[in-house]
Amino acid sequence: MNDFTRRTLISSGIATGLAATAAPALAKPAAPSGAPKPWGATPSKRQLVWHRRERYAFIHFSINTFTGREWGYGDESPDLFNPTDFDPDQIVAAAKAGGMTGIVLTAKHHDGFCLWPTKLTEHCIRNAPYKGGKGDIVGEIERAARRAGLAFGLYLSPWDRNHPEYGRQGYIDYFRAQIVELCTRYGELFEFWFDGANGGDGYYGGARETRKIDAPAYYKWPELIALVHKHQPMACTFDPLGADIRWVGNEDGVAGDPCWPTMPNHPYVQSEGNSGVRGAPLWWPAETNTSIRPGWFYHADEDAKVKSPARLIRFFDESVARGTNMHLNLPPDRRGRIADHDVAVLKSFGDAIRASFATDLAQGAVASASHVRGPAFAASKVLDNDRETYWSAPDGVTTPTLTLDLPPNRSFDLIRLREYLALGVRVTRFAVEAEIGGRWQRLATHDCIGAQRIIRLPAPVTARRVRLVILEAPACPAISEVSLFRSVAPIAVAPPASSDPTILSPRNWRVVTSSAPGANVMLDNDVSTVWTVPAPTATPVSVTLDLREAFDLAGFSLTPARHPEKDTAPPRGYRAETSTDGTTWTAAGEGEFPNIAYALATQRVPFTAPRPVRYLRLSFAATALPAARMAIADIGAFTRG
Repeated sequence: MNDFTRRTLISSGIATGLAATAAPALAKPAAPSGAPKPWGATPSKRQLVWHRRERYAFIHFSINTFTGREWGYGDESPDLFNPTDFDPDQIVAAAKAGGMTGIVLTAKHHDGFCLWPTKLTEHCIRNAPYKGGKGDIVGEIERAARRAGLAFGLYLSPWDRNHPEYGRQGYIDYFRAQIVELCTRYGELFEFWFDGANGGDGYYGGARETRKIDAPAYYKWPELIALVHKHQPMACTFDPLGADIRWVGNEDGVAGDPCWPTMPNHPYVQSEGNSGVRGAPLWWPAETNTSIRPGWFYHADEDAKVKSPARLIRFFDESVARGTNMHLNLPPDRRGRIADHDVAVLKSFGDAIRASFATDLAQGAVASASHVRGPAFAASKVLDNDRETYWSAPDGVTTPTLTLDLPPNRSFDLIRLREYLALGVRVTRFAVEAEIGGRWQRLATHDCIGAQRIIRLPAPVTARRVRLVILEAPACPAISEVSLFRSVAPIAVAPPASSDPTILSPRNWRVVTSSAPGANVMLDNDVSTVWTVPAPTATPVSVTLDLREAFDLAGFSLTPARHPEKDTAPPRGYRAETSTDGTTWTAAGEGEFPNIAYALATQRVPFTAPRPVRYLRLSFAATALPAARMAIADIGAFTRG
């Protein structure tokens, strides 16, 4: 393991200059006299600013938008990239309607196609028909974000399936030059995203081979992170050891409960990444990401599978409410706009969150505490709407209680707590209690407050008093906020039908044979219903479908379970056969599903050429990860375009 980690990056002075570039409203004031000493790991100044962003958008838009893929192979022609009505302001407005505070754009995905007019490669927007080769998607989105008052960040895939030198030093030189271009052309960046997908099969300049790498040794991550910070000192980097923020361990938008912002000083372990490790030495907080659609790029066959506003509220509860940042992907369609239905969902979600947190029902309360460190740390500091002030107890008092005497008739179902992060995560376990009808009742008990903890009660309560009880802590608490709110439910948005005529509806199909009962749920166009079967051993799992009539079929799609149960996994690969009569079968292809185990995205598999098909047989010989059961949510198909 390279010992030049995030800790040494900061201690060596690479993080200097942060105070000068931090937003003035977030600049840290001098600590009041008698303040507690920090406990454990603490955030850098750029991490403190990042924590306050809470929600921002991911924008996946590139060659894959026009090929129907999630991972491009690298041999796609730039001629394919030609949005018909690209509108960066519409994209940014959709994000803002959802309450997003920033935009992170995929400047280059694994296929290597660059959305800015770089001179480092010909595989870029200069050679696309969009705007006659004069376009710059990165610049246009960046300027739209600034106009809307949103922060701007960039994603740059380390893996490049197009570049002939990938896997050798020549590519590292190229990749470093890309980082410098992006960090110096587009103003201040709040985040710089390095993806974890690295190495495998690709075009690689025509070699068409598989190239494996040892990512830490090949990229020398600390040097790349230092390069970003040299040019963008306030940009938080994602995700390798040494970076400012970590992956939460899944792409379904679910942080652990609790989700500690601290991690051990060793390479990332997925199980640790989901919940963090209490008291570990690195401040390496989690970012919780998912897409508003099943996939990361736009696909017309997902038009009816957009997350509902209520599902986005649950995503909020499983990310922001657990102290992580919510990173919601919004993929533009082939026009270069966010689809109208997605916009309606975002507005409903954003309106509900804004309304829910518009009025702090704790305002007007009288705060008191069992122990107070001194006037500068009074209990009332949790009510002053200033995150730089906080209530604290004397050293050695680690389990005090803070009480709010509320004005009459305060009914609430959301409770928001925040620690003063500059002093570290001090509270290990806590409870919230309320005096209801003259009796104290415990409303909730949790581990970890951190950046924030939002507790959603099953129903509103009307309380005369509320108290925060610190049950376990290694140091005196530093609580900057206790707030109460009444939730507002989002307005439901009816899902539309798919707008792509090449996509076949499976609702009238029939399961002819299958390895286990219940396979018909794969035909209901509902990703929440899942066909689960024992994992294949000697015999592949298979299903034979009758499409009821013959179609000129161009390929099939498979959607894995989006919420896999314990010890289940999607298929690793497939074998496809087709027939016109159900008796004579012809091989249609076989291969692996890329990144299906972690992205859990719809896989679209084109045949080498369209063919007449009434019957489709799919076989799956292994699970993508070791598991006792295989799970598939949906199967579909598409005709020639």
